[in-house]
Amino acid sequence: MERILEVENLHVTFSTYGGTVKAVRGVNFYLNKGETLAIVGESGCGKSVTSNAIMRLIPDPPGKISMGKINFKGKDLTKLGEKKMRSIRGVDISMIFQDPMTALNPTLTIGTQLMEGLRDHHQVSAHEAKNKAIEMMNLVGIPNPEERLKQYPHQFSGGMRQRIVIAIALICEPELLIADEPTTALDVTIQAQILELFGKIQEATGISIILITHDLGVVAKIADRIAVMYAGRIIETGTKRDIFYHPEHPYTKGLLQSVPRLDIKGELIPINGTPPDLFSPPKGCAFTARCPFAMEVCDKVYPGESKLTDTHKVDCWLQDERAKQLIAATVSK
Repeated sequence: MERILEVENLHVTFSTYGGTVKAVRGVNFYLNKGETLAIVGESGCGKSVTSNAIMRLIPDPPGKISMGKINFKGKDLTKLGEKKMRSIRGVDISMIFQDPMTALNPTLTIGTQLMEGLRDHHQVSAHEAKNKAIEMMNLVGIPNPEERLKQYPHQFSGGMRQRIVIAIALICEPELLIADEPTTALDVTIQAQILELFGKIQEATGISIILITHDLGVVAKIADRIAVMYAGRIIETGTKRDIFYHPEHPYTKGLLQSVPRLDIKGELIPINGTPPDLFSPPKGCAFTARCPFAMEVCDKVYPGESKLTDTHKVDCWLQDERAKQLIAATVSK
């Protein structure tokens, strides 16, 4: 399959009065054309910072992409100037931000906000822009689009605003869409509608999607592959089946155990403890202090990547062959 995006050894830091926050620490992943990749993890693990780095929206200062490459269709986005990035944002790569309630300008009509990017990037006439805006509103399921174009954000419900935000992101027909917590502020019924809409849009346009979320229920519905992130690193990647049916990292297992399921009775099992301080992240595995299976080596040395199958990889000493032999020898004694 054609790879549209490759992120290699990405590091993002933020300089503060208290020190340097190492928010993203050596992230690696790829995205194929027409695929949906979900990046999941607790709040503060670096998901949104990673997505903002891809868009080159990290405020500098205090933030900085200190190391790594972001290859999009053969171009390293970290090497491009701001003028060139402006020509890519919204045209080749678009982003849906977390809160649809604040993503829209309350003083401008929906039509103005929909057509703005199209006219800036493609220099089309007002008539052509209006027709394209109506087409996009139909695609995302907004009824009476011609009348709705004249209205303001406060005249739309939360679900409708999210659809408008999606339409704005798609109007220039990008090849990559980054959706950062696109259903967080919505009730479960609207969530289901928005997720169904993503599937229809991908089927109709062939767009590639990166979905940033902490909700594994969202992931189960639309993701092709999943990357589990913790304390600034991606610690496990695999297909949807790999992650849901054969999780290997203790953190991934903990996330799945804390999700309500209709087919399993009993109380949810939370992950005890809190994430580490990224002012001074641990040398070894960042999950060691919360891991029920932690060994002495976990705290001292970061585990290398273990390739379990062609699609499934994990950073965990429990999957390292040397550690497995050591554990087996200890148990046999």
